[in-house]
Amino acid sequence: MPRRPGDKLPNNPEDLEGLTKAAILLLAIDAEKATAILKSMEAETVEEVTRELAGLGRVPPDLVRAVVNEFYHTASAMQHAAEGSLDHARALLTEALDPKLAAKVMQQIQTQVQKTPFSFLQRAESENLLTFIQDEHPQTIALIVCHLAHHKASEILMGLPMQKQIEVIKRIANMEQTNPQVIREVEKGLESRLSSMLVQSTEKMGGVPTVSEILNLADRSTEKSILEGLEAEDPDLVEQIRRLMFVFEDVLLVDDRGIQSVLKEVDNEELSLALKTASQELQNKILGNMSERAGQMIREDMEFMGPVRVSDVEAAQQRIVDIVRRLEEAGEIIIQGRGDAELIV
Repeated sequence: MPRRPGDKLPNNPEDLEGLTKAAILLLAIDAEKATAILKSMEAETVEEVTRELAGLGRVPPDLVRAVVNEFYHTASAMQHAAEGSLDHARALLTEALDPKLAAKVMQQIQTQVQKTPFSFLQRAESENLLTFIQDEHPQTIALIVCHLAHHKASEILMGLPMQKQIEVIKRIANMEQTNPQVIREVEKGLESRLSSMLVQSTEKMGGVPTVSEILNLADRSTEKSILEGLEAEDPDLVEQIRRLMFVFEDVLLVDDRGIQSVLKEVDNEELSLALKTASQELQNKILGNMSERAGQMIREDMEFMGPVRVSDVEAAQQRIVDIVRRLEEAGEIIIQGRGDAELIV
């Protein structure tokens, strides 16, 4: 029986439907990654998952962790299945060769294909791998780097701070044979932490705020299609989502001091592009917080810019929105009408 919005979630993840598990998984990861996942789904599925996410309510941390772990282990099992295994090779050899010859060949194969330490890191992109291990102790990083392909090891070292590079290199140079048990323990700890990294806090809340956070990071076409699909079934929900979403025109709600803080981080070329489709009111608000000469230069840039792609304008606007959101979260600017504050005109 489908779960109704607001229903209390069961403690056992096995009692959850797949749709609810998908919503909890989206809740556990950051909004940017959740947006990327939604983009890969069919429109109908996106609507279902988004609706489920909006109605999640409080999700106990143990349940979030259980769902994430289940996803991680399922994904790992699927990866291993796709790659084949020694057991599969043994079965084929036993069928094809004399048992004694099969055993001999298998022994040679097993020596060559023995699991490489930290194999779960081998396929990770260098940038992601660096983020994952950069805070580890230099000795641990040295141990990992020694088991990576040389080109990937080099990329990891280049991404480390200078002092840490030196510490890691010294340890690699002085490293002798390492106890296999130590390697297994380090590997097990890292693999476990990689699994739990997806759970970002001890408690997560679903609901409309989470949906609006995800949609704020989506491109306009994705945002529009999701909201239009939801509006046909639940216009009140869509209205709640829209009220919490922050779009470029909402920069009007930033006070003058905040506008000036934002402008310090935006170059004139990007600002001219972003203002190309902005309302006259927003243009006046932003340009009014610049010197007369700078404002005039922006107006002239906009006038002589010529045709531009809508996607480029939206990208420039989104970058400015990201700056506004970051400064607001840091407490450096105030957006009128956000949260429980009244809108002061």
